[in-house]
Amino acid sequence: MSLDDRVLDPTTPEWRGVVDAYIDKVWLQVIEDIRSIVAIESVEDLKAAVPGAPYGPGPRKAVDCALEIAERLGLKAHDDHGYVAWADVPGESTRILATMCHADVVPVGGQDWESDPFEMVEREGWLVGRGVADDKGPLILTLWAAAFFAKLKEEGVRLPYTLRAIIGSNEETGMRDADVYEAHEGSPAFLFTPDADFPVCYGEKGIFHGLFTSAPVAGAKLVSFDGGTVANAVPSKAEAVVAVAAELLPPADGITVEPCGEGRARLCARGIAGHASRPEGTLNAIKLLNAYLLENALFDEAQRPFLELQATLLADDYGEQIGIAATDELFGRSTVVGGVVRTTEDGRFTQTVDSRYVTSITGEEIVDVLSAAAAEHACTFERLADNVPFYVKPDSPEINALMAVYRERTGRDEPAYTIGGGTYARHFEKAVAFGPEEPEDPKPEWVGDVHGANEGIREDLLKTALAVYIDAIGRLMLLDL
Repeated sequence: MSLDDRVLDPTTPEWRGVVDAYIDKVWLQVIEDIRSIVAIESVEDLKAAVPGAPYGPGPRKAVDCALEIAERLGLKAHDDHGYVAWADVPGESTRILATMCHADVVPVGGQDWESDPFEMVEREGWLVGRGVADDKGPLILTLWAAAFFAKLKEEGVRLPYTLRAIIGSNEETGMRDADVYEAHEGSPAFLFTPDADFPVCYGEKGIFHGLFTSAPVAGAKLVSFDGGTVANAVPSKAEAVVAVAAELLPPADGITVEPCGEGRARLCARGIAGHASRPEGTLNAIKLLNAYLLENALFDEAQRPFLELQATLLADDYGEQIGIAATDELFGRSTVVGGVVRTTEDGRFTQTVDSRYVTSITGEEIVDVLSAAAAEHACTFERLADNVPFYVKPDSPEINALMAVYRERTGRDEPAYTIGGGTYARHFEKAVAFGPEEPEDPKPEWVGDVHGANEGIREDLLKTALAVYIDAIGRLMLLDL
């Protein structure tokens, strides 16, 4: 690998040949590195958190795996007490051009995987496993992209900025890692996060999380009601135990009934999981089960208000029935998802609310409407988190550079876009989300989406993404950041 004049110029045909040769040479090892980090069940476990592993042993182990890969690739690694880590290629300036991916993943509980989610499967050109797309596969790509520039530097090519691959470990459950990084290190001159779709995401809806809580009414006719795994996912499974014999309950689509002793029955609803920011095409299992409970009067009068509140909240994915529907020209429609229902130890029912909201409504307005709905149904409501909508100008030099690279490498000409999901970009002064997925690409029926069962991504899409990221970093190095 060499560039004869030792000048960084990613616009030349020679550059492209060097990048392509590098990727072909290292690709099998890239795949093995993805396999090694996918094998780690890096789900947050705060009950097992200790100093150095603030989000639990799984995320800690995954970050360690990434750091070991970074050091093997010749990068300068640093760990900030387990909260966040990074790997550097020092440049002529201390100003930082950064990427940021995360090593943590969402749980797989309640999902029907066709294979072990933590053993990556290669099938018909696809990689399947928890995190291959979100976000362990892209994380490994950023480390190998940084390694490319480390090799260029060894050959005498000048790097105007320090290149940093930031490794997060808390993206799925709060992004506290990004807050820690920003507090300790400040914002990079520019950052892109490979945790979305191509081409470039320049804006993100507001993210509102809240919680409804009933009075202590559980344990009577409706003994318990539990479903979902995380607030930011549409649940595929929900269960309830009722004080009614199983043989007295009618069949229903999507609902199974089985006896569980003492004249009780266990009800299980199966839906279609998905990310809370993209509920189209999903089927909320909590909604299915709640409807069955109401239709068959599997509650006493003290429990009715909570179930009726559930029915209103879950009636649609856009907040129309509950009263917080909103649209704007930048983001389109708000979405509203109830992802987790639980029965507490003191006999209360709780239900999470995840709203990806647009600029025509505020978090305060959402609180007012949902608090009023709670009061009407003998419940309380509390706001847990509220991140306002975020966007940057889509015609900035940085975005223009990323868009140009994407078009040249793929031949596609889709416009930059906004999303309902939340990425690391919103935590920094100058940042965007950039690939690696192509949402219009069809998937086989045995390949699922991020946060769902059988999460998968095309291997050649990841390979193209690595080329795009290397080219993009090279272009960004030439800008006045």
